[in-house]
Amino acid sequence: MHYLDNNATTQVAPEVLEAMLPFYREHWGNASSAHAFCRPVKEGLHNARNQIAGLINAQPEEIVFTGCGTESNNTAIHSALQRDPSRKHIITTSVEHSANIKQGQFLQRLGYDVTYLPVEEDGSIDMCMLSETIRPDTALVSAMWANNETGVIFPIEELAAICRSKGVSFHTDAIQAAGKVPIDVQSVGVDYLSLSAHKIYAPKGVGALYVKKGIPFTPYLLGGSQESGRRAGTENIAGIVGFGRAALMALEDRSRNENLRELRDQMENSILSQIPQTSRNGCKSQRLPNTSNIAFDRVEGEAMLLKLDRLGISASSGSACTTGSVRPSHVLTAMGVPNRRALASIRFSLGLYSSEKDIQYLLKHLPRIVAELRGQTPLQTAPEKAGRNH
Repeated sequence: MHYLDNNATTQVAPEVLEAMLPFYREHWGNASSAHAFCRPVKEGLHNARNQIAGLINAQPEEIVFTGCGTESNNTAIHSALQRDPSRKHIITTSVEHSANIKQGQFLQRLGYDVTYLPVEEDGSIDMCMLSETIRPDTALVSAMWANNETGVIFPIEELAAICRSKGVSFHTDAIQAAGKVPIDVQSVGVDYLSLSAHKIYAPKGVGALYVKKGIPFTPYLLGGSQESGRRAGTENIAGIVGFGRAALMALEDRSRNENLRELRDQMENSILSQIPQTSRNGCKSQRLPNTSNIAFDRVEGEAMLLKLDRLGISASSGSACTTGSVRPSHVLTAMGVPNRRALASIRFSLGLYSSEKDIQYLLKHLPRIVAELRGQTPLQTAPEKAGRNH
């Protein structure tokens, strides 16, 4: 298998699995129990909290463990809205993960006013537009640190500064950015920040939410007193320990991202130079070191993915297939990419275990696949030009 879909999920690192196993075999108690048998469990939870805090330069008590990144995002939005119920306006961007987009749509049905900021053709955001959009009744601004489809990085420090100057809470979904770019919550000044374990070589089913010390917080899940009363439900200790070990690995080996960047550039430059009528989606410089989103004109993206899959190559597209119809990625649509080109776009996302062998194997087969597909009947789609706003 040649796995080039690491933005979807990553392999659990062997070191992470090794750290987790004792919490399945020997230390399987409940961290909320008072007896001595659970002392190692409490220590594992404590150590992992310190390790996650270290990854983003936070204080351990500012870390709340959750069940996934989506829960972290939903919790941040929920808590911010509870601070002042009279504030009914939320600002996010048109290229957010569906966890934010669908939460915004749900809140709109409840009577909230949600603004989806548009982006430029390269996926960047206009900071002046954010400043002009904030209102007296704005409760929260939520913008992702790095886009999961294009890898485009937003200027989070500047966005947070604008929000502070306006007295508005700021949340960032850093799920794709963590472990790939340096994150320092102390210098950036965010109020909430979401993380997910399975994006950094730890298991699925674990997330974390950074809540800045002093920020009023309202739990999203109610019940027991776990996480100091901030998130009810028995903690997934083994998963959390794995999350902590993965965070420590990311801190100890920052050079791996430069290696990924070199490998990504080798792959991308070869595709753009060897295969005609191809182009990059998103800006070239301000993006994650592992992500490349490429449009192959006159190709049906889903058909390309199927052919790649048959050869053992895993990649993805941002389109969604439902009831026989194919819809273009909302991210590419928001960037003004025409529907036909959006449906012909493929995301390749490299990871810690990607190798030059994987890239060479892809480059060996990709030109032939594209040529074959371009000999087929062109895909019939909706109107050619997509709208700029979600």
